[in-house]
Amino acid sequence: MIEVRLHGRGGQGVVTAGRFIAEAAILEGRYAQSFPEFGTERSGAPISAYVRVNDEHIEMHCPIYHPNSVVVVDRSMAESMNTTLGLANDGTFICNFDRPPEELRTMHNLDPSVRVCALDATSVALKSIGKDYPNTPMLGALVKMTKIVSIDSMQEVMAMKFKAAVQASNAEALRLGYEGVTFA
Repeated sequence: MIEVRLHGRGGQGVVTAGRFIAEAAILEGRYAQSFPEFGTERSGAPISAYVRVNDEHIEMHCPIYHPNSVVVVDRSMAESMNTTLGLANDGTFICNFDRPPEELRTMHNLDPSVRVCALDATSVALKSIGKDYPNTPMLGALVKMTKIVSIDSMQEVMAMKFKAAVQASNAEALRLGYEGVTFA
């Protein structure tokens, strides 16, 4: 089973990103769960979303404490130490970060077995979507670094959810995130 925790702020599409991962896994014939966790329901408040993907039926219905991957969508949370809490050794840490991933490894004192990935998702979103919606480029980075689902399945989910220009700009953001992620 693969477990992912996503961090961001209300309004950035963190819950939507989690749901898209689950839907892409289901398209591939796998089992998936996606659920959010948030306190005050307002735009800008910290929020987490969780995703489980498995080839067999998922019996668990509890929070994820030791994810295989952590995705930090909001750039302002890059230095927050609680985002890596419980990250499994040999896991993957993917962050919206405009500096080298080695800085993230040092900043969070991550085990050498953890793959640390950086993507300037804010810039990618502004370039491709025209708005600061970093969730889509971060999905591209997650797909590339973890192979949790295929890029084709993710594109198919987005094509079902978005229409015309919105779909095209999100497809571009997904592609740029997939191609632009760097890791250490």
